[in-house]
Amino acid sequence: MLAAFVETEALPGTGVSADAFWQGLANLAGEFTPRNRALLEARARLQAMIDQWHRDNPDAGTGMPPRDLKALGYLVEEPAPFTIGTENTDDEIALLAGPQLVVPARNARFVLNAVNARWGSLYDALYGTDALDGSLPEKGDYNQTRGAKVVAWAKAFLDDAVPLANGSWSEWTGGTPELSDPAQFIGMADGNPVLVNNGLKIELVINADHPIGRDDPASIADIRLESALSTIIDLEDSVAAVDGEDKADGYRNWLGALRGDLEATFIKGGRTMKRVANPDRTYTAADGETKPLRTRSLLLVRNVGHLMTTPAVSLPDGSEMFEGLLDAATTSLIGLHDLNRLGPLANSAEGRIYIVKPKMHGPEECAFADDLFAAVEDMLGLARNTIKIGVMDEERRTSANLAACIHAVRDRIFFINTGFLDRTGDEIHTSMLAGPMMRKGAIKQAEWIAAYEDRNVQIGLACGFAGRAQIGKGMWAAPDAMHDMLEQKIGHPMSGASTAWVPSPTAATLHATHYHRCTVSERQSERAQERIVPVDKLLTVPLAEDADWTEDEIAAELDNNVQGILGYMVRWIDAGVGCSKVPDIHDVGLMEDRATLRISSQHIANWLQHGIVDRLMIDEALHRMAAKVDAQNAGDPDYRPMSADERGSIAMAAARKLIVAGAKQPSGYTEPVLHRARLRAKHG
Repeated sequence: MLAAFVETEALPGTGVSADAFWQGLANLAGEFTPRNRALLEARARLQAMIDQWHRDNPDAGTGMPPRDLKALGYLVEEPAPFTIGTENTDDEIALLAGPQLVVPARNARFVLNAVNARWGSLYDALYGTDALDGSLPEKGDYNQTRGAKVVAWAKAFLDDAVPLANGSWSEWTGGTPELSDPAQFIGMADGNPVLVNNGLKIELVINADHPIGRDDPASIADIRLESALSTIIDLEDSVAAVDGEDKADGYRNWLGALRGDLEATFIKGGRTMKRVANPDRTYTAADGETKPLRTRSLLLVRNVGHLMTTPAVSLPDGSEMFEGLLDAATTSLIGLHDLNRLGPLANSAEGRIYIVKPKMHGPEECAFADDLFAAVEDMLGLARNTIKIGVMDEERRTSANLAACIHAVRDRIFFINTGFLDRTGDEIHTSMLAGPMMRKGAIKQAEWIAAYEDRNVQIGLACGFAGRAQIGKGMWAAPDAMHDMLEQKIGHPMSGASTAWVPSPTAATLHATHYHRCTVSERQSERAQERIVPVDKLLTVPLAEDADWTEDEIAAELDNNVQGILGYMVRWIDAGVGCSKVPDIHDVGLMEDRATLRISSQHIANWLQHGIVDRLMIDEALHRMAAKVDAQNAGDPDYRPMSADERGSIAMAAARKLIVAGAKQPSGYTEPVLHRARLRAKHG
């Protein structure tokens, strides 16, 4: 299936023949497979030496000291001050600050929702969520009182972001708005005023016949905000892709999204509906010139990391190809459809392919990715650095050597970001033998987390990211808690980060208001003056000072971890769903992906290692939480209950394996266990 997709869908029009592509892929495998294996061996070797240090120093009460990590080569020398050489990136990457979506590549409907999330209705986002005051709208007819609160909130927002020269937006009666700063009015689109603040556009939808507009003094029917400036089409943590069929599904949606001809048909409210990408729009500037009005999110793609191989491609010796090599070649080949404008719509105005590369450990692995992308450029006849790389700062060795990692990809880097779940999972695994870790809630407040978040911004700015590349922050995981998000997530632009992840298009619209209230470029100028937090603070392991928890506290922590593992895992393995809103132990829906499994399984594995819990306690928690997760999924007719046949449940067996063998999983990753279990469930 993968070969057929490549030859009949991905290659036509690119100028690359089938023979050239397959030979190029074989050459990549021949050159990079030995290096990839060597990098994984180096990871294992470093971990073994850290583990041995802890065995030799059982009473240290700390992680391995920086001086010893330097002696191992885990910490490298900081590069001399430098500025990244990244050039010709799109404005959404280099200049604009705003929300970013991450969407599973195998779900065409979700992909199109994200593509079209460049603009969102502020009225709808406020009315339909708990954003206003923590309450949801009652079911039934439109609530006039709630609607009036929405309009008042939105117009107060306009007063703050694009103030009128005189009076309030609540009193505006229409026409061409006279603004306090005339430059904030940039023109008209389809009869609607278009305004701008901090680079983000705002469209006032004028419609006197609309139920909202007819009661408004200026006939404003809606206020639409530029929202998700960019979207990561994800082939990694949010998808369950274990074979050639799955990979082809994800690649096909990446292709259709880039070309602009992806379609998704679905049933909603008993009606068949079709979703397509938004068409291009223009606006008329004040001088009468017609200018483009961007209607779609700039699309990036996340490849997998260096760890996994895939049965989709076999090598001459019978082994499987590294999945990261396949992703690099295939997603870049698909990128030619945008560069050569083969579809009805365009993505990158600058003619660039943006690939986010996750789970790299240190500068050697970043340099490997840089060489790989250069080889793919040569294979496809692309100019050097056409393929840009986003480095996810989610592994301990990358965080500790972030400047060196950036230096390794300095001419193609477009993005760095932080992520609590994966980063904490690696934190626990690296220092597994140091002692029992804090409870998860306490880890979020630990010293190293603050150092991690600060250093990510400080080092990015010191390396010249401002005006050239994105500095990103992690996901708001609770898609139904928009009131809390509005209160808390402004911390991300205030940190100097130019983007942050959100779980839905609606969340993107609400989060966009933060980038109007905070001028990120000014915050970056301020933070660039700071002294970078010392690496010693980053390397402070979140060990529990007093592990004398009560039985109830231990059981609660264990149940919370196990429920999160089972709730996500049963969908991944039984249904092949890599990302979805999963109820937590308190029945709060959270957007979960594989990072949830990594932190939860590593946390239990650590407590098992140090005798806080034992295998019997783990089995009892699995039994209790299987019943809990079954009850949470009782309304799904396709769901296969675990508690009815715990011994026969592939998901249950995989969850137990992930936990009890967690200390032995490479870097604490979940993929090896998950892939084997999913292949069993899928192919019997």
